[in-house]
Formats: sequence, C-alpha cells, structure tokens
Amino acid sequence: MAVWELYSKRRKKELGQLSDVYTYDSIPTTLRTQVVHMWDDAIGVEYRSRDADTQTIQSTYLQIAQILRREYGVFKLSNSRDPQDKREARADLVSWFLKEEDNGRILDAIELTFRIIEVYCGEEYYPHGRKNRKIADSAVEELNARFKEHGVGYQFTEGKLLRVDSQLVHSEVVIPALAILHGEHFAGAQEEFLSAFEHYRHGTKEEALVDACKSFESTMKALCDKRGWTYDKNKASASDLVNICLSQGLIPSFWQGHFAGLRSVLQSGIPTARNRQAGHGSGTQARPEPPDELVAYVLHMTASTILFLSEAEKRL
Repeated sequence: MAVWELYSKRRKKELGQLSDVYTYDSIPTTLRTQVVHMWDDAIGVEYRSRDADTQTIQSTYLQIAQILRREYGVFKLSNSRDPQDKREARADLVSWFLKEEDNGRILDAIELTFRIIEVYCGEEYYPHGRKNRKIADSAVEELNARFKEHGVGYQFTEGKLLRVDSQLVHSEVVIPALAILHGEHFAGAQEEFLSAFEHYRHGTKEEALVDACKSFESTMKALCDKRGWTYDKNKASASDLVNICLSQGLIPSFWQGHFAGLRSVLQSGIPTARNRQAGHGSGTQARPEPPDELVAYVLHMTASTILFLSEAEKRL
C-alpha cells in the first residue's frame, strides 16, 4: 500500500520537526501498528478471507508464532489459551508484538515475518492470486519507507534487516554493492558482507570488522578467479590481492596517477581496521570496543571498494 503524504506529515517537515538522525534502540508503537497492517495486507486476515484461504493464512501465522516461541524458549508469546490452535496464532503474535519491550525481539519478528512475506507469500498458490509478488514487494517497500519516516535506522534488504547510518550511502553504495555480490561468482563475499551488517545490527562490532575484511578479500579472490589471475589460495592476504588486482591493470594506466593513493587506501584501510580492532587477541588488557562511527566507516568503505573494483573489472 502507498505511503500517504498527509497534511500533518507535511507540516512537521515544514517546521523541521522530523529528525534526520536515526534511532536504533526503540521501535515506536505507531510503527509496530503499521507493521501489523502490512502483515494483514500481505499474509491476510482469516475473517476477511474465503474459507479456502483461511487455512493457509492461519497456518502461516502459526508457523511464525512457533518459530518465535521455540527460539525464545516459551510456549506462547502472549495470553493465548491454546498455543497449538492456529486460529489463535495471529492474535498471539500481534498482542505480543505490540507490547514487547525487547527491541531486539521486535526486530526479530519484523525480519522473520517479512522474510516469509517475501519468499513464501510471494508464491502463486498463496490466497491473493496472481498479485502475490506485487503485494509482497509492496509490503517490503512500505516497511522501508516507514522505517525512514519514523527515523528508525534499519532497512530490509536481501531478506535481512540491515542497520543504516546514512540513507544516501545505503541507497547509492550498499544496495549496488549487494546487487554485485548477488552474482554467482560472489556467493561467499555476499554472505560475509551481509554477516558484517548483521553483526553491526546486533552490536558485535569486532565480528562486523572481521567479516567486512573477509568480504573484501573474497571479492578480490572472485575477481581473480573470474579473470584467471593466479594467487595463493591458502596464504594470499588482502595486501597480496590488492597488488595482484593493481598489477593486472584493474585500474586503467591513465588513471594510475589520479588514484595514486588508492593502493594505500585499499591496503591499509579495511585490513588495518580489522587487524587493529578485531583480528588479534587483546593480551592482558581488555581492548576498547570499536566505536560505531569506525564500524560504519569500514562497512561503507568495504561497500564502496567492492563497487569500485567490480566496475573497474567491467572496463578491462
């Protein structure tokens, strides 16, 4: 469903009352309620549907509720009388979702439900008929618009919730990088890249740095494999791979002067952040946690570098 630009919303923009700063620690009740409306649009509501569709809708909600119950080690999410009664599954899920105080669990529910909406509810046999794919895509589009509208710093991309620090960087760098990594040669790099953002979202920042470096290295290995450039598959470091890519003319010769500092950026930027902050033991003293701005910088630099290397390879 379209996101309407109501008068009150326009007025808040005019008065500068809408914050440009993202929050990550609270999912407002208004946004949660809107998410429930999205569930109803995409998954369906049993009392609005034909009898033949009701069974599918109820089973979908029961599947979601059972996954969350098992993962959280509980028998029911709210005050459901019979957790195994699929007729009560939606009510159990919605009641819990609107009252839950743990922000991480709220995000769990959003990611899980929209993964099911995107994959399962998009199938042709689902009750909404041939419009399923369109309805599923519309739900994801609205979710991301609502996140932005409420200043909540997450976006649903590639079946996962990714933390967003800059909408411009996310749309112009991260999304294109993910599109590149979606190719068959980059399966490992894509998994590591998404894992880095997943760690970042959950606050495990050192792991995010490690996976960012892995994704960077895996991307260069994939490009080397694609081009038939030899490298030590067991011992090649990020520095070694950078040298190979540059020596093979990945950057056109007439750009070498302009990109004189690129070698330094690629060799020292991502790998050094990883090595200094996450790649080694902390010794006898506890190592300070990497600040958010450093982790965000490394993740975005990784995405930018992946994007640059891929585009440069296409021009060879």
